[in-house]
Amino acid sequence: MEKISPNVIRRLPRYYRYLVELEEAGEAKVSSSRMSAEMGLNASQIRRDLNCFGGFGQQGYGYSVSNLKKEIMRILGMDKSYNMIIVGAGRIGQALMGYQSFSAEGFHAVDIFDSDEKKIGTNVAGRDVLSTRELSAYLKAHTVDIAIICTPKEAAQQTADLLVSYGLTAIWNFAPVDVAVRRGVAVENVHLSDSLYVLSYKKANV
Repeated sequence: MEKISPNVIRRLPRYYRYLVELEEAGEAKVSSSRMSAEMGLNASQIRRDLNCFGGFGQQGYGYSVSNLKKEIMRILGMDKSYNMIIVGAGRIGQALMGYQSFSAEGFHAVDIFDSDEKKIGTNVAGRDVLSTRELSAYLKAHTVDIAIICTPKEAAQQTADLLVSYGLTAIWNFAPVDVAVRRGVAVENVHLSDSLYVLSYKKANV
């Protein structure tokens, strides 16, 4: 299969959210021109993006909202269920642990870990914080698909290395520093401040 541009992949969740809204509104079909007008994207760009995976549209009809949503879910792997653990029980880790919308979409935050003795044993979203010293035994005993790093930046790379050494192949990193992983491990580095900086630019240039 031809390698898909990361920019295309990053637009797919936006298409998915849009289709969810249409489906909830009772819409059965949608055209690329309507998607373009309502999403602020070029219609030909939308068609090219979807054609990377087979197209899914019909000439003169457009796209079936339900079918296209299901196909995008399949492409993004959202037709499966994932168990996630969180390493770092600070405010971001606690917020993610308590974010119930993840479970509704098949992403289940099952446990949270920290190295701080003051946090170990405290309750976060109905789960006791576990010690990071238990990670090795825990991962041998439980199926974990995704690890979420919410540590201080000084501990992020070491945490990522540890998780990879234990066999984790998908890391969602919220520490304020990029982590590097070996080939065969998926990582998504999230910098919350980036969006704020973009907003600051837009405000200054309205």
